[in-house]
Amino acid sequence: MEDTIRIENRGDFGLWAIEAAKQIVIDQGFDLARAGREGSEEDVRQAGNALGQAITNALLEVYDGLLDGAPEE
Repeated sequence: MEDTIRIENRGDFGLWAIEAAKQIVIDQGFDLARAGREGSEEDVRQAGNALGQAITNALLEVYDGLLDGAPEE
C-alpha cells in the first residue's frame, strides 16, 4: 500500500482491510488463476507463494503502523 492512512477505530481498520484485500487480489489473484489454468505445478506454487507473501506484507504493514507511537517497554 502506497498511501498512508490513519486507523482510529474498528471501522477504519475494516475499510483498510477491504481495500488491501482488493489490491492484493488485483495484483496477485489473476496471476494465480492464470497459473492454475495455463501453468505448470511450479507456476501455481510460485503464484500461490506470491499471493501469500502479499498478504503477509499487508498484515506486517498494519502491525508496524500500530507500533508507531506505542510506548517503549
